[in-house]
Amino acid sequence: MTALVALPVLLPVLAAGLVLALSGRATAQRALTVAVLTAVLADAVVLLVRVERDGPVVMEVGGWPPPLGIVLVADLLAALLLVVAVLVALAVLLFAVGQGRGDPESTLAMPFHPSYLLLVAGLGLAFLAGDLFNLFVAFELMLAASYVLITLNAGRPRVRAGMTYVMTSLTSSLLFLTAVALVYAATGTVNLADLAGRTEGLPEGVRAALSLLLFVVFGIKAAVVPLHFWLPDSYPTAPAPITAVFAALLTKVGVYATVRVQTLLFPREDLWWTAAVVAVATMLLGLLGAVAQDDVNRLLSFTLVGHVGYMLLGLALFDVAGLAGTILYVVHHIIVQASLFLVAGLVVVATGTASLSRMERGGTDRVVPPGVGLLFAVAALSLAGIPPLSGFVAKFALLRAAVAHGGVGAYALAAAALLTSLLTLYAMVRVWRAAFTGSARRDPEERVGRRGPVGRSSSVLTVAATVCTVLAGLTVTVGAGPLADLSERAADALVHGDVYREAVLGGPR
Repeated sequence: MTALVALPVLLPVLAAGLVLALSGRATAQRALTVAVLTAVLADAVVLLVRVERDGPVVMEVGGWPPPLGIVLVADLLAALLLVVAVLVALAVLLFAVGQGRGDPESTLAMPFHPSYLLLVAGLGLAFLAGDLFNLFVAFELMLAASYVLITLNAGRPRVRAGMTYVMTSLTSSLLFLTAVALVYAATGTVNLADLAGRTEGLPEGVRAALSLLLFVVFGIKAAVVPLHFWLPDSYPTAPAPITAVFAALLTKVGVYATVRVQTLLFPREDLWWTAAVVAVATMLLGLLGAVAQDDVNRLLSFTLVGHVGYMLLGLALFDVAGLAGTILYVVHHIIVQASLFLVAGLVVVATGTASLSRMERGGTDRVVPPGVGLLFAVAALSLAGIPPLSGFVAKFALLRAAVAHGGVGAYALAAAALLTSLLTLYAMVRVWRAAFTGSARRDPEERVGRRGPVGRSSSVLTVAATVCTVLAGLTVTVGAGPLADLSERAADALVHGDVYREAVLGGPR
């Protein structure tokens, strides 16, 4: 059963090489990529069932025992997020295939599929890595693939945005490598389970400095305020499926790494004020930025930034209830954020513009199919936290945890979360009004797409993939009870890290 832990990394890497050998055979590339991600999803589901039943699964790579050897660890948190991440990655891949990203005539054909597979391999390694250095390798694998994806078939604006993304990512990587070196110098190990015991003996100043440095490193990757500046300028310029998978998954890996490292290496018994202040700033400034945007993709990018603050809210509380709310919110947000960007892609294809003001003046209700409006409404209302959708379930868990925790800081977090929900609803209403209830008059001078795709319909596969992501969000609502139970058990394991440490240092299970 330990081989199950390696397959989410191994299969996409091997398939990426095979896809390169199939260059020029678009149909074979598409079929192989879809088949491999389907197999990885099946493996992740089996792994989740195994972990939920019997506890963490540990694989000693090369037969070397920890802490000297490399280990891959699937506990309940890693297995749960792996399932959700691969599910969304598969749906976005189908959307991309529907848009013709693999056509032989397209410049996207050769690099898209191998880069996408390597991105998924990096995601899997990030969730399963049992030491800081391989977590760094996972981020580098994801970033190398994302450099290619974000600049595919790019013109000057996208190259400029891609440079911002690349330079920020390289800076974060340099800081991460520095942090790994400092941790090793202070403790003599980078194995997470081993570090959990060794960091307790460090001087308080050293512990605080290492904790803050790692928080900054992962904060850049998660796009928390004030380290978020790169995201709204980078993501909106990419094609819809690439933006969707980046927004849904890459920032969540940063959140996951923050939660994993802080709870395991630097446990706290009270409110973490640094995370609390950053959470409030991220929620409010992210959504204030969103309501000021005219471009639908930039608006969604700022909402992405704002809602990362919700995930930090639960971490700041640093108790089982707060971390359970964070886990539940990450699961919800991965699916809903992907849904919104995919729906936005359908709207832009139909209207020929991402500008809300031009949509409203152009009367896009004549060219956007009504079904697309329904898909947007479900995802948008869930993001805003309207009951009984998944966003409400996740936000209620976080608010209940904040109230139960008590204290000025926790109440401030709850108040910021409520205000952010209202701002989110306002931002979503702006998009709805412009894209789906615009003026019936079409000004010829404002007709953006006279030489573009105005009125063009999306393929059946792109619509089907979008429907699947929206339905996945509804499934989270229907299964809120079991999912909340899984989240609470995963959070309990984070707060009480003995099970993780014993599973890794005690050998394979």
